[in-house]
Amino acid sequence: MTAVPELNLPMTGNQAFDTAALRGTRYVLYFYPKDNTPGCTTEGGDFRDKHDAFLAAGCKVFGASRDSIKSHEGFKAKMGFPFELVSDPDETLCEAFGVMKMKNMYGKQVRGVERSTFVVDEEGEIVREWRGVKVPNHVDEVLAYVESLK
Repeated sequence: MTAVPELNLPMTGNQAFDTAALRGTRYVLYFYPKDNTPGCTTEGGDFRDKHDAFLAAGCKVFGASRDSIKSHEGFKAKMGFPFELVSDPDETLCEAFGVMKMKNMYGKQVRGVERSTFVVDEEGEIVREWRGVKVPNHVDEVLAYVESLK
């Protein structure tokens, strides 16, 4: 298991994503490439639609990308997300979780966020990770795992 480093980043709702303060809380942290893009909108909507089930399983949900707080606030409002989005323009959180990858976009190599999801336990340890996520059925798989931890 890997311990999550102590980090403090801004997030929507005028809050901070503070990994030290989250000790004692189980949470899902999902990384996505960009606000308001098709796959990210679908994935966020899936987490939104299953949010009550995650809470019932004793697990918070957070999304993270390199977008600004302003972009995140608009995306969250438009999509009606009941969870907060972490803004990581300096890639601090992305680097800590190793989600920055070289990707092919329209035949060019670009550095971007690899769609990834992590479950962090109450001790601040990563207990499960999914990398190179394909959106369809992903949230159901994460939820099934979280529910199995009860």
